[in-house]
Amino acid sequence: MNNFNHMKYDKHGVIEMTSMNFDADRPKAGNPVRINDVSLRDGHQSLFATRGRTEDMIPVAEMIDDVGFNAVETWGGATFDTMHRYLGEDPWERLRVLKKYMPKTPFSMLLRGQNVVGYRNYADDVVESFVQRAVDNGMDIFRCFDALNDFRNFGTAAKVIKENKKHFQGVVCYTLDQPRLGGEVYNMEYYIGKVKELVAFGVDSICIKDMAGLIAPYDIYNLVREIKKITDIPVNLHTHFTSGMGDLAIFKAIEAGVDIVDTCIGPYAYRTSHAAVEPIIMSLLGTNRDTGLDINKVNAIANEMEKYIPKYRHLDNNPKYAVTDINVLLHQTPGGMLSNLVNQLKAMDALDKLEDVFRLLPKVRKDLGNIPLVTPTSQIVGVQTVNNVLFDSYEGEYAKITKEVKDLCYGLYGKTTQPINPEVQKKALKDYPRGEEPIMVRPGSILEPEMKEVKEKFSDLAKDHDDELICALYPVTGKRFLKWKYGLEEMPDEVKPKTMEQVKKEDELVRKALAGELTSKKSTGNGRELEVTVDGETFTVEINDPNGTQAQAAFPNIRRKKKTGIKEVEKTGSLTAPLPGMIVEYKKAVGDKVNAGETVVVIEAMKMMNNLESSVDGVVKEIKFDASDSVSKGDVLMVIEPADS
Repeated sequence: MNNFNHMKYDKHGVIEMTSMNFDADRPKAGNPVRINDVSLRDGHQSLFATRGRTEDMIPVAEMIDDVGFNAVETWGGATFDTMHRYLGEDPWERLRVLKKYMPKTPFSMLLRGQNVVGYRNYADDVVESFVQRAVDNGMDIFRCFDALNDFRNFGTAAKVIKENKKHFQGVVCYTLDQPRLGGEVYNMEYYIGKVKELVAFGVDSICIKDMAGLIAPYDIYNLVREIKKITDIPVNLHTHFTSGMGDLAIFKAIEAGVDIVDTCIGPYAYRTSHAAVEPIIMSLLGTNRDTGLDINKVNAIANEMEKYIPKYRHLDNNPKYAVTDINVLLHQTPGGMLSNLVNQLKAMDALDKLEDVFRLLPKVRKDLGNIPLVTPTSQIVGVQTVNNVLFDSYEGEYAKITKEVKDLCYGLYGKTTQPINPEVQKKALKDYPRGEEPIMVRPGSILEPEMKEVKEKFSDLAKDHDDELICALYPVTGKRFLKWKYGLEEMPDEVKPKTMEQVKKEDELVRKALAGELTSKKSTGNGRELEVTVDGETFTVEINDPNGTQAQAAFPNIRRKKKTGIKEVEKTGSLTAPLPGMIVEYKKAVGDKVNAGETVVVIEAMKMMNNLESSVDGVVKEIKFDASDSVSKGDVLMVIEPADS
């Protein structure tokens, strides 16, 4: 039993009341709470899949800069990936553009330590180059976390941040192994131990990062009080609203003396996002912890934000009417991970398996070392659980192990909280390219430098160092983006921005569908048939437009009828996609010999890599897709002509 279970905590209530003053220029409070606004990064990442576009941030950027936030989070996390992959935007350009509109408020970013903004640990030279370019492009505060709370993975990034005299915020990822703080693993002793490691590391501030909204009010109160006993380094609470305890936890943390809290402006708040700032501003008026922020300025920003929200409503993936979900305390799945699981199962036509996924998640997590669930480990555990549910013939078989799970078992992500299940580890490391014995050293220390090879490989596309870094982090989608960026390939319609005019047209279609005014017509030469799905019912709509491509552009986000021409009757030796995803690379070319069990195609599903193996000895006769193509479950990827028996 750990010592913290028997501690005597204080009786709370450190807020002091002061005179009530609603003026924008009221006297500064004795100990004001500092507020970070995270609307422009974690807000839209949580609510609409990180699809917020720079053009819809610019109208509020100067207004946000004028509020007086401690910092504004503008970058990092999933933004780097999503921008170049789905929005056709250069992530570096967003940083530069927003800096022009927001010169007064420090910029903050979320950096995944040695993972940078990707899904694996990269070589030290990639980390160093990325951090330096982030500084050069305008970043001020680096919130640095490691998914395993293995702070050895901070070292390389921290060195460059400190060399540039920027702010290094060290993170402890908050997770649980029961519905409240305590238990055998994630208890008060664990978190105080991690905070002491950060203090010894020399961080400029400490962030308690609660990515799934698990922190309960009295638990965070006690944790902040215990941290305050051992250090004067500022403490920042980052929690989500998912469970419904977000603003309750923020308030108890404020009473405990927390220095900084993360919030969103109203339209970007609540659900799986964060507490809204407006109620916190009003609640702290007349206390010694008054934020000093002007509610009228914030309200004006909220009103402006509302104008652009309709562009993103179709991305809301919450099937429930409820704003909160206490189930998160039971399965501890962060919102982004949950929406990915749902989307993956939908694409597999296996949404009925969601309960099985939730049931198995804790078991897979335990097998993989009881690790925290935050990008990329949330994806690693989530995707492996989906694979187990869909492909295992018995529980615990691990029939289809992702590359990332193999890397985790080898030690390429760092030290897991508890030991990995030895049977799973042995199976994952069978024929593993780096060896079958896991490493104990810092992962970055065994990774070979990558930037020189990246420069050579992408020299025909990358115009500068920022382009090279996009390709270093994302070789397949990065290459595709640079072709869009420099006009070598046309950007697909679904990547182009949606306009408010398109939103109005789509809303009108939905209104007509619900009113029963849509009828199915056979497409004419001057028309284009579209499928509109409303409340689960599919309508076929003909858009009369002599220029068919214009109609397609006008409705880029309406689901079109799926082409089936690429489907074939499976023949001996044909390799089909076992799950929907994106082709990363073919390991073999037409005419190459292959052996049964040899990896021939790598497919990315939910940002995890899956190696697909040949089922026969033979010769590659045909390759059906190119790298970066999206494929559906059952699509024939490659035809292998079996060798004569």
